[in-house]
Amino acid sequence: MSGPISLEPGRGKEDTLTLRLASSVTMALRLPRIGAGRRVRGDDAVDSLAAQLADRIGPAVHAYEVAALLESEGLTADAIKEKYGHRNLFSLAEDLYTRVPRSFPEPPSAADPWAPDHVRCALRGALFGLPGLAYPLTSGLWYADGAVLALVVAGLLSWAWSQGLAHRAYLRLASGRYEAGRTLLYGAPAGALLAAGAGTALVGPGPAALFTVWQSVYLAAASVLLVFARERLLLGTLVPLVVGAALLPWTDPGPWLRAGLPLLTGLLVVAAAWYAIRTALKEAPVAGAVRPGVRASLPYGLFGLSAGVLVMFAGLRHPYAVVALTLSMGPAEWLLYRYRGRCVAALRGTATPAGFRLRSSAVLGGCLLGYLLPLVPAALLTGAEVAPLLALGAVLWTALLLQAFGIAWLPAAICATAAAGVAGAGVVTHLLAGTAGIAGRAAVTSATLPVPPPGPLVPLLCCGAAAVALLVCCVTLLGRPTAHA
Repeated sequence: MSGPISLEPGRGKEDTLTLRLASSVTMALRLPRIGAGRRVRGDDAVDSLAAQLADRIGPAVHAYEVAALLESEGLTADAIKEKYGHRNLFSLAEDLYTRVPRSFPEPPSAADPWAPDHVRCALRGALFGLPGLAYPLTSGLWYADGAVLALVVAGLLSWAWSQGLAHRAYLRLASGRYEAGRTLLYGAPAGALLAAGAGTALVGPGPAALFTVWQSVYLAAASVLLVFARERLLLGTLVPLVVGAALLPWTDPGPWLRAGLPLLTGLLVVAAAWYAIRTALKEAPVAGAVRPGVRASLPYGLFGLSAGVLVMFAGLRHPYAVVALTLSMGPAEWLLYRYRGRCVAALRGTATPAGFRLRSSAVLGGCLLGYLLPLVPAALLTGAEVAPLLALGAVLWTALLLQAFGIAWLPAAICATAAAGVAGAGVVTHLLAGTAGIAGRAAVTSATLPVPPPGPLVPLLCCGAAAVALLVCCVTLLGRPTAHA
């Protein structure tokens, strides 16, 4: 638009109606004739009435709607005959309907119900990556034979438990915050105990066991805060850890700060989680709230375990690439919201199921491409192979998309199959290395760490096949209008 438009009510209406109404010359061509060229009586009055009511006559789809409008205006039979020259209400309505051009204004665009919270999504990406600063900060304090394996096992169990628990807590949150608080009050400590117990059993008592406990407790407490959307509070608890890691390039903080700052972060995050749960428990419980079955959350736990295995094997080959993948979870969540919002807009803009499937598939491709493209420079900068990292990213994003629509078992099964393939290739590699008689440090490493498959081919094939299968599921299941109702 080249200039300002007055938005005050009534301003400019007369000019607009002047453009919309026909002139006396063109009206002579449109109006019915009576007798030898004599026009209907009261033409000027009808023109004036048409101009007065044009904004309400234009959207009418039938002359009967105009008749109802005239009746609501209080026109009497005498006025219709004497002033407007028509025999009855319906004759006048039909005349007005003919004079005023049809105008069907578009309804105001509805607000996007899936508009993403940009700050929250950015925070979530950072919150998934910042806890990893604890590993370089405490390096040398806890390392022992089997320590890394213990941390990996504890981390996988924490991922699986947190995914299932978070899903169950979200279901309970739909009933009320009290119900979600009760679920997290018992579920979070149980998950921390399970993960810490498994890791400690592998490494035995010592500093490595303490660090395994710290990792398990942190992941459980952080899950509580993320369920209650307390991202800023969780970020505040990580300040001591960030400060300690920021000192590493410049100076050695010493063993006391190396151990004390992560410990302080652990205490803060536990206190924050307890505060969030206690606040939720202060609310009144909902009478008759339905308690969902545990089985509904099992596929989310299976997906968490499978995704953890895939990420773990990728990290054994290229740890810094996995850091980039972890940080990308924030943009991934933002794109999930964008997909849902764009598909709702596509519902309003298409008239056939085939048209909606085409548009939703285009939205899916655009969002997936938007997620994967930034991973290309991340892979190049970290020295990782581009194709396996992109395949893994596609698996994670499409699986999360299906889960967002309540489709859980299918992506969990596909991801579990891919994880089993990668892990199986690692086991075969370990067995072949053992039969070849590899000794020394490599033998110790293979005995204490999971062994990744040799080369990028196996992860590429497993994750690539899983990504294709998940993409087909997304197009098929989410390309239906009913999926977005």
